[in-house]
Amino acid sequence: MLRLADAPATEAVGAELALKLRPGDVVALSGPLGAGKTSIARGLLAALGLEGEAPSPSFAIVQPYGPPEVRLPVLHVDLYRLDDPDEVEELGLDDALGDSVLVVEWPERAGPDRWPDALRLTLSIEPDGARALTWDAPAAWEGRWST
Repeated sequence: MLRLADAPATEAVGAELALKLRPGDVVALSGPLGAGKTSIARGLLAALGLEGEAPSPSFAIVQPYGPPEVRLPVLHVDLYRLDDPDEVEELGLDDALGDSVLVVEWPERAGPDRWPDALRLTLSIEPDGARALTWDAPAAWEGRWST
């Protein structure tokens, strides 16, 4: 478990993660509303070169970023508004995965078996307002994620 005192610390986790990304990676961000999922994504995108603040993809569902805006293609995805895991197919995310990174908020809405090789980061809100970050790093992330 990693304790994150504030939003800048949460964004710093995203910046650290950006250094370890490869095309085809999936980063699954779970946690309650306001836990810091978008902050991790914003830190990641900033470290990849995005100037300005990345908007939350809550309404667009998928917010794409590509070179030269960022150094590698990223799809920032928010599945919160999906009602059925089958709706994920309509988004074409798996087709884009070959040359892009998926950063997925609310991945549980896609079903439990989607993206088995994803780095799964879970945020929770501590009583004092800090965030607690836990993770599940599958074999695909061995040697890359050990924070």
